[in-house]
Amino acid sequence: MKLNNQIEIPELGLGVFQIPNEETADVVKNAIVNGYRLIDTAKIYENEEGTGHGIKEGLAMTGLSREDLFITSKLWGDNHSYEETIQNFEESLKKLYLDYLDLYLIHWPGTHYAYKEAWKGMEDLYKAGKIKAIGVSNFQKSHLEELRNFLELHDIMVQAWSPLMQGQLLDNEVLKKIADKHGKSVAQIILRWDIQQDILVNVKSIKSERMIANRQIFDFSLDSEDMKAINSLNEELRVGPDPEHFNF
Repeated sequence: MKLNNQIEIPELGLGVFQIPNEETADVVKNAIVNGYRLIDTAKIYENEEGTGHGIKEGLAMTGLSREDLFITSKLWGDNHSYEETIQNFEESLKKLYLDYLDLYLIHWPGTHYAYKEAWKGMEDLYKAGKIKAIGVSNFQKSHLEELRNFLELHDIMVQAWSPLMQGQLLDNEVLKKIADKHGKSVAQIILRWDIQQDILVNVKSIKSERMIANRQIFDFSLDSEDMKAINSLNEELRVGPDPEHFNF
């Protein structure tokens, strides 16, 4: 898939949230070996250095080049001034052992609306060629409307984190029935539902077999009845903090 600046982004990626730094290198390396090309980390995860080691090891084992990967990191919410944005980006880049990032996101909007200054800093990093694309994470419509006052928003690509709702959906009977119909797991059905709606997906796993299984979603399609049944399950729930009130 392509972002609105024509940068290509993989539909499926690996997130490393809550993976200890000392374990992250092996997880990222295995992900690259198993076909993952998008790796998603963040300053607050405290595993950017392990991610960087894993990238180097994965490239060495596969013979891939840096340009074959799509690496995302994020700016934490208490670092939204222009100067802090530049400084934190450079620190992340150093920890990841990289010369540039493919995507840099404002991780959370916060309640103080200082992210406008952060966005200006990210724009300058983008213009300098240090970031291929910039964006936001966990923003609500109200936050995007604030940004709209000084930038043009269009063709926004959506990426899901925790698409399996931290495992809460895996025992759903409707999803089990659809999974049996296609000879797939419930997790694969959920991920396929996202992909068919052009929603990018980040999954998390430290186990190679699950990494492989999570990628086996491109050899089948859900029909209209499947999609309708899954859509009807919506309960307007969330698994993370409310971005409108989450502060740092």
